[in-house]
Order: sequence, then C-alpha cells, then structure tokens
Amino acid sequence: MKNFVVKTIANAGALAVAIWLLQDITLDGGSTGRKALTLILVALIFGLVNFVVKPIVKVLTLPLFILTLGLITLVVNALMLLLTSWLADVFDLSFHVHGFWTAVLGGLIVSIVSWALNVVLPDED
Repeated sequence: MKNFVVKTIANAGALAVAIWLLQDITLDGGSTGRKALTLILVALIFGLVNFVVKPIVKVLTLPLFILTLGLITLVVNALMLLLTSWLADVFDLSFHVHGFWTAVLGGLIVSIVSWALNVVLPDED
C-alpha cells in the first residue's frame, strides 16, 4: 500500500512539473485545494493507464521498439498522456493536454521527473 501511495505522489509531482513547464498542459480549477485534489486524481488515472494499457501497447509495437532502438517510447508515453487527458475529460477533471507534440514533450518531462522522484522516495511495501 505504501508503494502505491509513493508512486501516486511521484506521478502527481511529475505531472505538476509538466503543467508548470508547458503552457499547453493545463490544470484548471478554483482553489489550490481543488487543484491538488484534481492533480491526485489525474495521477491515479495516469498510473492506471500506465499499469493497464501501456504494457499492451508495448507488446503490440514490439517490432517498432526494436526498429527504432526504443525511441518509439516517446510516442507511447505521449499517447498515454493523451489518453489520460481524454479520461480526465470523461471524468470531468480539468486536466488537458493540447496537441501531440506537447504530449511528446510532456511525456518526456513526466518520465524524467517520475524516475528522479522514484529514486529519491522510499520504495517499501
């Protein structure tokens, strides 16, 4: 359970950095508390998308992973971020990613920050 909470906090922090750095990734809302709750919910959706959908996409695009020496990972991460944005819209959360190239850059930022936070934060169950 602790590992799940740590990963969710890391995802929320990584998404917050992407929102802060890129003007086309937005998190709208009223108060700071509402924005924080929305960010946590979006981080949960993002974690679920990465847990369920991403492995399936990786298996289906395995030849592209081999052909591009793994660079297709940027596109897969962008698609996961766009899917998260779409699901957030379905659940009436105010998180939006505007455009594919913004999603590519956002996916890169989220990956780097999430990796760094997972190194720093404890990883115990």
